[in-house]
Amino acid sequence: MFGTQNLSLFLLSAILLNLTPGQDTLYIIGRSLAQGRRAGLLSVAGIIAGCAVHTVAAAFGLSAILATSASAFLVVKLAGAAYLIYLGVRMWLDRSLSAAQASGYATESSWVIFRAGLLTNVLNPKVALFFLAFLPQFVAPSAGSKIVAFLFLGALFITTGTTWCLILACSASAINRRLQAGAAVGTLIRRAAGALFVGLGVKLAVTK
Repeated sequence: MFGTQNLSLFLLSAILLNLTPGQDTLYIIGRSLAQGRRAGLLSVAGIIAGCAVHTVAAAFGLSAILATSASAFLVVKLAGAAYLIYLGVRMWLDRSLSAAQASGYATESSWVIFRAGLLTNVLNPKVALFFLAFLPQFVAPSAGSKIVAFLFLGALFITTGTTWCLILACSASAINRRLQAGAAVGTLIRRAAGALFVGLGVKLAVTK
C-alpha cells in the first residue's frame, strides 16, 4: 500500500515504540501533572507537529544532514537540551502562589505551550535520526514514489503515537486534579515537573 512493505510489522513496531517511555512521554506527563489537561493536550499537539516535521524532513532527505554532520548534530542536540533546561528552570523558580496558578503556568497562552512541545521534539536530533533509520526499512524498493511511502508511514506512526500520548495526558491531568489541594501541593508538582525537564535536558546533552 502506497509503496510500503511489511506494513503489519511496521504497525506492531510503531505501537511498541510509542509505548516505550522516552523524552516525549516524560515531557507530556510532566506538563500534564504540573499544568493540567489543557497544557497536556497542547503539548501532545506540539509534539505530534514535531513528528510531522521529522517525517517530512526524512522524506525529503533533510535528516541526512544530521546523520552525516557531527557539528550539525551537536548544535541541534545542545539547543534542544538548553531549551528543556530553560523550561525546567522557569517552572522551578516560579513563585506564584495564587489559586489560579497553583498548578503551574495557568496563564500561559495556548501558542506558548504548543510551541514548547513542538520545539522539544524538533530540537531532538535523535528523533530525526530515528525517522531516517526506521521508516526506510518499510519502503518497498519498487515504490513508485518513495516520498509518498515515507509520508504514509510517518502518518501511521504519528496516529499510533497520538493515541498513546492523549491517554498519557488525560491520565496525568486526572492525577493533577486529585492532587490540587492547595498552593503548596501545586508548587510541589510544578517544581517536580521542572526538575524532570532539567533532567531530560541534561540527559539529552550528555548522551552520545
